[in-house]
Amino acid sequence: MLSMLGLVGGLVLLIVLTMRGMNLFISAPLCALIVAVSNHMAILTGDEYFVAAYMSGFTSFIASWFFMFLLGSLFGKFMEDTGAADSVARWIVDRLGMKKAVFAVVAACAILTYGGVNLFVVAFSVYPMALSLFKDANLPRRFIPAALAFGSVTFTMTSAGSPEIQNWIPIKYLGTSPYAGWEVSLVVAIFMALFGYWWLKRMIAKAVANGEQFHGRDDDPHIPERDYPHPITGLIPLLVVLALSFSFHDMFGHNALILALGGGVISIMIINSKHFHNINNAITEGTTGALIAIGNTAAVVGFGAVAKSTDAFQLAVEVMTQIPGNELIGAAVAVSVIAGLTGSASGGQAIALPLLAPHYIDQGVNPEELHRVVAISSGALDTLPHNGYVVTTIRAICKETHASAYWSMFAMTGVVPLIGLAIAIGLFILF
Repeated sequence: MLSMLGLVGGLVLLIVLTMRGMNLFISAPLCALIVAVSNHMAILTGDEYFVAAYMSGFTSFIASWFFMFLLGSLFGKFMEDTGAADSVARWIVDRLGMKKAVFAVVAACAILTYGGVNLFVVAFSVYPMALSLFKDANLPRRFIPAALAFGSVTFTMTSAGSPEIQNWIPIKYLGTSPYAGWEVSLVVAIFMALFGYWWLKRMIAKAVANGEQFHGRDDDPHIPERDYPHPITGLIPLLVVLALSFSFHDMFGHNALILALGGGVISIMIINSKHFHNINNAITEGTTGALIAIGNTAAVVGFGAVAKSTDAFQLAVEVMTQIPGNELIGAAVAVSVIAGLTGSASGGQAIALPLLAPHYIDQGVNPEELHRVVAISSGALDTLPHNGYVVTTIRAICKETHASAYWSMFAMTGVVPLIGLAIAIGLFILF
């Protein structure tokens, strides 16, 4: 009982401290320590001790994603500094009107995500354009994280055919394809896209009606009017990233992003070389931003690594994977809860599927239906406040606070996918 209370208590405390803006380099290991002590884990030495477990999660994430974060941050900063992001944003506003600013951000994220670009990188890449669009349309900037996340982690990330890892992990355990359950997936994706966009627009409209507007900050990029390049020079680097990521995804896996982002950065430097405002400053800010972003995320991953190594977590997994009743509902609940505990959609799948897959397949559950339900359910409660993508997007990239930006983001990435999940299960049961 004490170990379970410690696990849940540590998670709740981490969420509370994150919402209050406490530094994650302090709050994440502190909450992980509470989990470790309550589960009688050795602190400084032993077979599986706290320091080793935490740093294993921390360093493994940095080892896997450092170059992507670095190049992604540089890509975003170069888009800012050359004025390419502003140029594209103004072109969109001139052609589509200010009312389509939110649509442009969501669409850009959706295209890049479904094209195989990692979610973190999409946020880095699209943010400069999103900032310019929201500025030109005079919309509250606290909704930028919600717009970025909605286009990235809802109707694209877990849909049939998506190259994102959340759609590919089940293949290993279920013997399915990336297009498993595509008919139901298509219905759910269309619903999430339409309903989520309507809801996001309504939230922003309500905020504007209450007097909210865009407020500039001292650290916002300032590019002189005469320095704006042609809009096409801002679109070409995005297309380079998308094309290289899509072309080399099967060959290099997620490491294809290094090649894709490297190509994007080089293309900006070549095409917009004369439009750089202060390239040295852009490099400095880009590298610093990358370190902060990956450090914050790794700190939370370290908490998840400690949590996963406790007996309480293993007990929670065992209970979740043996939920009675309809198998699809049981799988959805199990994956959602485990993803929420670890703060990771892929983590929730990787932990639950080795137990769920043989258990439910032996009971005659359709593997394609199980694949789609597991994929969609992993992308809902994983976006609790301590999720690495949430922390990186809100704090490191958009420089907002959880208090101002999280609830609209959770509406898009938590509530909308949960409704979509219910629709998917209902359709599979009925048909």
